[in-house]
Amino acid sequence: MGKKGKKEKKVKGAEKTAAKMEKKVSKRSKREEDDLEALIAEFQSLDAKKTQVVETTCPPPSPRLNGSLSAHPEKDELILFGGEFFNGKKTYLYNDLFFYNIRKNTWVKSEIPNPPPPRCSHQAVVVPQGGGQLWVFGGEFASPNGEQFYHYKDLWVLHFATHTWENIKAPGGPSGRSGHRMVLSKKQLLVFGGFHESTRDFIYYNDVYSFSLDTFSWSRLSPSGSAPSPRSACQMTSTPDGMGVIIYGGYSKVRVKKDVEKGTIHSDMFLLKREGKDEKWSWSRLNPSGSKPPPRSGFSLAVGPAGRAVLFGGVCDEEEEESLEGDFYNDLYLYDTVKNRWFPGVLRKVGKKTTSKRNKEMQTVSGQDDEEAAAPQGPTEIIKEIVTEDGTVMTIKEVIPGPQVQEEEEEEEEEEDGSATAPLIEPCPRSSAMATVRQGKLYLYGGMFEVGDRQFTLNDFYCLDLHKMDQWEVLVEMDPKTQEWLEESESEDDEEEEEEAKGAEGEEEESEEESEDEEDEEKHPAVQEGETVTDYQNRTEQYWIGLARANMGSDAKDKKVAKVALAMAKVFYEDQ
Repeated sequence: MGKKGKKEKKVKGAEKTAAKMEKKVSKRSKREEDDLEALIAEFQSLDAKKTQVVETTCPPPSPRLNGSLSAHPEKDELILFGGEFFNGKKTYLYNDLFFYNIRKNTWVKSEIPNPPPPRCSHQAVVVPQGGGQLWVFGGEFASPNGEQFYHYKDLWVLHFATHTWENIKAPGGPSGRSGHRMVLSKKQLLVFGGFHESTRDFIYYNDVYSFSLDTFSWSRLSPSGSAPSPRSACQMTSTPDGMGVIIYGGYSKVRVKKDVEKGTIHSDMFLLKREGKDEKWSWSRLNPSGSKPPPRSGFSLAVGPAGRAVLFGGVCDEEEEESLEGDFYNDLYLYDTVKNRWFPGVLRKVGKKTTSKRNKEMQTVSGQDDEEAAAPQGPTEIIKEIVTEDGTVMTIKEVIPGPQVQEEEEEEEEEEDGSATAPLIEPCPRSSAMATVRQGKLYLYGGMFEVGDRQFTLNDFYCLDLHKMDQWEVLVEMDPKTQEWLEESESEDDEEEEEEAKGAEGEEEESEEESEDEEDEEKHPAVQEGETVTDYQNRTEQYWIGLARANMGSDAKDKKVAKVALAMAKVFYEDQ
């Protein structure tokens, strides 16, 4: 009895501390939220002037991340709502609504009166009742300078049949938050986790709320067992029987000193299960088999065929003494909720014969025989470069999971067959992209990645058939012209004066730079006849390393210099 009493006392103490912290955060952030509420009210007053539904055929949505992409329950349509964009100086929040027609490959912007105010990092869930509905909860709004935050606790529903937004005002719901997760389980919406942040404080949650779609009422669940630690941006998937949800991963941070914060990327997994008809819930920890994704945050998630959880991309931040660098991913993992097993989503090679062993591995990818598959030996890295409108060169690392042995076998097969492999088309590594599945196909829109101090926000659009697992289809290519980035300066006036002073010399300098670039190109080692890109890289390795070192500076790590050198050599080779 003594041990049990101590444990209960400890739990109550932790709950009391969390409640105090929440109150503290709430107090300090109230002043900020009051300021932002006035700004949000302005947006709403402008929206209130719209009295009619206006639908316009349009280009794809602008670059963004942390919006929501949902599949229509009846039609071959996708619904994109909200999101954010940062150009280096200003943060933009959206509440625009787009419908994508899958068969026609067209976009329509739908302006419906009285929509939710602009937001990002919210959650949206589609339900089939009433002709189809889109339920939206929470999210955040930020001041243009990105220094103040407002966290929503509102609940909205978009009625597809009537093209109307409705604000559902039900008491007892979750506190304001973003980065939470929400799924449909039976006839209720389940909300888990998230965070609330102000200028000085932050708090992460691990509470669970249920919203009944029958009674339109909130209730806070009190599951038994050991719950996941507080976190945001986890993966939350309903079990196929509708009796529970699975939580995987997520992110949280703690303050270790007054001005020092430490982030944690979680990679644990839990099951929240409904017990009987009494609406009693319990937590239990899961230990899945198979090949788990490497730790990461900011991954995209969706639910694939047979209730499988689909995880794409993300970022793993490497914290050093004075810097924070991230490795971005574009790999794909699937979790079988029935077998409690992870497996990597490796694409089949197009236009190539395969051995019986290879066929078996491909069955594993599509989930037909994953129990017998061999575990992968390690990821493969591929370096790519993209040049933006302003001339910035983005060097991107792509990490592709797959057995080394398998790759060797494929090379041997290629030599035997004499057939060339089709070029690998896939999304570049990214985090915070929007994803959903419709008719067994995974759709992926936007997201972001970073190069140095610069953030690139994307508006490309991809599709992958999860049954075939053969190749990504590009629906919208990334447009370098959309990559706006404004560097911060100490004084805008100084900037203008510098521009005026240099205006007369601008054209002369530009022509000098162009001629220097042409000279540099002529000095690069020439590609020999019949030489492959790998042979060329090996032969000219030291030259390109020297050039990369000169561009990146003496402080750059050897490993990164070598990667950039390989990429530069490849780009030059492909241009010849």
